[in-house]
Amino acid sequence: MSDRELPLLSVKNLKVQFPTPRGLATAVNGVSFDLARRERLGIVGESGSGKSVLSRTIMGLTSSRDAKISGQVMFNGREILGLRAGERRSLWGREIAMVFQDPLSSLHPIIPVGDQVTEAVRRAPGVSRREARAKATELLDMVGIPDAAAKSRSRAHELSGGQCQRVMIAMAMACTPKLLLADEPTTALDVTVQAKILELFDELCAEFSIGLIMVSHDLGVIGRHTDRVTVMYAGKMVETGSITDVFEAPTMQYTRALIRAIPRFDANHRGLPEPISGLPPNLLAPPPGCSFAPRCRAAIDVCHESAPELVPACNSPEHRYACWQPTLPVSASTPGKLVGTQ
Repeated sequence: MSDRELPLLSVKNLKVQFPTPRGLATAVNGVSFDLARRERLGIVGESGSGKSVLSRTIMGLTSSRDAKISGQVMFNGREILGLRAGERRSLWGREIAMVFQDPLSSLHPIIPVGDQVTEAVRRAPGVSRREARAKATELLDMVGIPDAAAKSRSRAHELSGGQCQRVMIAMAMACTPKLLLADEPTTALDVTVQAKILELFDELCAEFSIGLIMVSHDLGVIGRHTDRVTVMYAGKMVETGSITDVFEAPTMQYTRALIRAIPRFDANHRGLPEPISGLPPNLLAPPPGCSFAPRCRAAIDVCHESAPELVPACNSPEHRYACWQPTLPVSASTPGKLVGTQ
């Protein structure tokens, strides 16, 4: 198989468990997926669903000293889950990069942002400091920092939240990685700035042929800015497929519940959003059947007794779901404006 045919990223049966005084908490439980080159994948779910732990583990930021990790993560045909620290660091920036949720806590508070981008550029071999400084200014300009040369001398606290996130994106793009991970990249920003940052991700991924994994609790963001979506609940994948398949024909009851909980103001959905009752399960002792069954209004006996496996939906073999009650008609299951036109 040629490199072009290989998936950019292949995750197989990944499990991440954190030891606690009361036992192991399973944050990621048997997750498997492939990401093609230049593909954009969205990962959605409530807080505690495991989506951020998944992205950080792929990046290599979940330490085996702090967690029990099993499964396989292949990047460009190479196993990266068990790499030594030095080998892992050689991938960061050059091959895989990450943009975090809060740019202010990610940037150094004292070092000028231009110097921080310069250091990221110097991860590429054979780049002098002078060349790196010039490249850093180019990157800051590319991501939309006004008067980039002057702003490069600023500290993080002297910039707006949106500008700080643009600096983080410039650092991530310093060596033109093949894979970009974005963990809730717009949560700390106001709505107008969010839109501009998301447009920037779209432009960079298209221009540089970058694969993207975007983690978000906002289904609208994922619907407009990714090609495919995976829904996670209690550490498991419960539905996955193209944006159109999953958001226009949601099959798993949790996905439908997430969509019903979104405020919408289009002509077809004038009712109030419907909150999901109950709480997510205890990851130390999840229920024996479907993890969503205690909160699901469509649950039947088998839902409480046996965990469903991911199976293909009738509309597409790439659309898979894990649910014993996939065909019940549920009101407000069509997401309206969730799916964007690119």
